[in-house]
Amino acid sequence: MARKLFGTDGIRGTANIEPMTAETALRVAMAAGHRFRRGDHRHVVVIGKDTRLSGYMLEPALAAGFLSMGMDVVMSGPIPTPGVAMLTRSLRADLGVMISASHNAYQDNGIKLFGPDGYKLTDEVEGEIEASVAAGAADGLVKAEKLGRAKRLDDAQGRYIEFVKNTFPRGRRLDGLKIVVDCANGAAYKVAPAVLWELGADVVPVAVDPDGFNINAKCGATETTTMREAVVAHGAHVGIALDGDADRIIMADEKGRLLDGDQLLALVARYWGRNDRLAGGGVVATVMSNMGLERFLSNLDLKLVRTKVGDRYVIEAMREGGYNVGGEQSGHVIMSDYVTTGDGLIAALQALAVIVEADRPVSESARCFEPLPQRLKNVRFSGGKPLEADAVKRAIADGESRLKGTGRVLIRPSGTEPVIRVMAEGENETLVTRIVDDIADAIARAAKAA
Repeated sequence: MARKLFGTDGIRGTANIEPMTAETALRVAMAAGHRFRRGDHRHVVVIGKDTRLSGYMLEPALAAGFLSMGMDVVMSGPIPTPGVAMLTRSLRADLGVMISASHNAYQDNGIKLFGPDGYKLTDEVEGEIEASVAAGAADGLVKAEKLGRAKRLDDAQGRYIEFVKNTFPRGRRLDGLKIVVDCANGAAYKVAPAVLWELGADVVPVAVDPDGFNINAKCGATETTTMREAVVAHGAHVGIALDGDADRIIMADEKGRLLDGDQLLALVARYWGRNDRLAGGGVVATVMSNMGLERFLSNLDLKLVRTKVGDRYVIEAMREGGYNVGGEQSGHVIMSDYVTTGDGLIAALQALAVIVEADRPVSESARCFEPLPQRLKNVRFSGGKPLEADAVKRAIADGESRLKGTGRVLIRPSGTEPVIRVMAEGENETLVTRIVDDIADAIARAAKAA
C-alpha cells in the first residue's frame, strides 16, 4: 500500500489541516497505542514537543488517544527530539512521540514516533499504523478502570542536559571559548545555552524567546545569517545553529563561514579514526553529501556509504554495517555511541572537543576539505508527475552528459513537502549552475502543463 500519511520523517503538514488535525492525531495515537501495547506490564508513552502554537492542540489529542488504549502518558513539555528518544529509553517506555515539524515554519507541525529502543519506527511499522488509521476502527479500547493516567515530567529538561553533558570528554571544559548558539526559538531554547554554560563556555544565546510563532523565523540551522553575523559582531570563536527540534546543527568558524554536516562528519571521522574510535572503517551519509567529503575520506582510507535522504535511513545503514558516525549535509549528525537519532547538541560537543584539543582557530582546525561546487534548486508543483515528462528526462540526460563523469546529477521528490529537489555538483561551478537551471526549468514547465 502506498504511504499517504507518513513521509520520510513521520507525519507532517499544516496545522489544523489534514493530516495535522487533532482528530488525526487522536487516531494515530490510538493505532500506535494498540500496536505497541504488548505484555502485561504498565504501558507508558513519552510525548515531547517544540515551541509551535499548534503543539498545544496536538499534545492533548495524542494523549487522549494513548490514554484510551490504557497507556500512561508522560509529557515532557518543550524538549529536543533526541531528548524524547533518550527519555523513551530511560523511562523504559513502550513508545516515544515528538510533536515537531523540525525546520519548517510555525504553521506546520508533525508527529515523529520512536520505538522502545529509542529508534524511529521502520517503514513497515509505520505502514501498519497507517493502515489501522485508514481503517478507522478503534481496536483495543480498554475498560474504564484500565484507562491510562497522564503526568508532566517536571525535570525532563534537566535530565536531558545531564545526558548531553556526559558525552563530553571527562576532565575537559569549554573555558575560554566564546560560543554563539542560535536555538531557532525552538525546543532547545533553554537546554542548549545551559549545556554550554555549565561546561564553561562564554555563551551568547540567540533566538531563545519563543512565542509560538517565531520558531525557525530568520534563525536556526536553515537561516544561518543571524548566527553568522552574531559570531562576527561578538568576536566569538565559533557559532552553533540548531533547528526547531534541535536534531540538526550547522556551525560557523570565527569568520562566520559555515561548517555544514559534511564538514562535521569529516572532522569527527578524522579525529575518531586517529584515536581508534571510528567503527566500520568509515561513515554513513546520504546521496546529498558533497563529493569533496568522499574524496577526503578516501584519502584517509575511510569509506563513505551513501543512503537515500533521511536520517532514519542513515541510522538503518549504520546499524546494519556497524558504523558509529553518520549524518546528512543538512546537519543531522548521528553518533550512535551516545544516541539513537540525530542530536545537534551532542554533535556540537563532539566537534568542540576536537576544536579544544587542536587549540587553533576553528577556521584552521575544523574546515577539513573544499567542497566541490554544488547547486540545489527546489521546484514546487501542485500535482501530476513532472519527472515522467519526456522533456524532463532529456534535460536530466543532457546534464549528466555535459558533466562527462566529473560530477553528478541528483533529482528527488521531497518526502515532507510538494517539492522536487534538483541538485548537481562538479568541478566547474558555471556548468553546474546551468545544468541545475535547465533541469529545474524543464520540471517547472512540465508541472505547469500537467
